[in-house]
Amino acid sequence: MKVSGRVAVVTGAGSGLGRAAARRLASLGARVALLDLEPARLDAVAAEIGPEALAVPVDVADPQATERAIATVGQQMGRIDVCVNAAGVATPGLTTNGTDPLPLEAFRRVLDVNLVGLFDVMRLCAHAMTRNEPVDGERGVIVNVSSGAWNQGQRGQAAYAASKAGVVGLTLPVARDLARYGIRVVAVAPGLFETAMAAGMTDKVRSGLEQMILNPRRLGEPDEFAALVQHIVENPYLNATTISLDAGARMS
Repeated sequence: MKVSGRVAVVTGAGSGLGRAAARRLASLGARVALLDLEPARLDAVAAEIGPEALAVPVDVADPQATERAIATVGQQMGRIDVCVNAAGVATPGLTTNGTDPLPLEAFRRVLDVNLVGLFDVMRLCAHAMTRNEPVDGERGVIVNVSSGAWNQGQRGQAAYAASKAGVVGLTLPVARDLARYGIRVVAVAPGLFETAMAAGMTDKVRSGLEQMILNPRRLGEPDEFAALVQHIVENPYLNATTISLDAGARMS
C-alpha cells in the first residue's frame, strides 16, 4: 500500500516509537491522526507535522473515549487506511515483594492499556477500513507494537510481558478474520530503544543492557522502528507475523 494520500491512526503518538512512526508516515504524504493520553505532547507533535495532523487526546483504556476518538477521525479525515498501535505502559511490579502481593488493579491497568486498549483501537479501525474501496486488493494495514518482553520478560514484568505476549497471540487470528476484507495485520516486537523509558537509565544500567545486544551494540533509534512501519505498510506480502526488531538482543 502506498503511504501517500492515506489516513493513518497512530496511538502513543505523543512520544517515542509512536511519534517517530507518525512523523515518518506524514513525511511520506499521509494524513495522520495522533492519539495519546497527554494533550500537550500531542499538540507539540501536531505542530511539528503541520496541517496534515489531527491531535485527538484519548485514554485507550477507556472504551467510550476510544470509540469517540475513532469516530472523530472518521468524521474529520473521511477514512482510515493505516493503524499503528504504539500506546503502552510498562509499569513494573513484583508478583509479591514478600510483604504484599502485587495489587491486582496494577496488573489489570497494564493489560487494559497494552492489550485490551490495543484491540479496541484495532477493531474500530478495522471496521472503518472495511468501507474503503480496495486498491490492488488492499483496504488497510494494522501494525501492533508488542515487545521483546513477550518471550524474554524480566523480573517485575509479569503484567507487561503478559500484555505483549497477548499482542503476539492475537496477530494470526485477527489477520485471518480480516483477510477477506484485504486488511493485513503485523506485530513488531522492539527490543531496547531510545525512548522515554530509557531516558532515566544510569550509565551502568545502559552499559549492561548494551552488552546483551549482538550488533549494533546500542539502543535502537525510534526512526529505525518507523522505517519498519513504512516497509510493512508498503510491502503487501507481510501479513500475520511478528517481526523482532532488536539487533539480536537476548535478555538474561
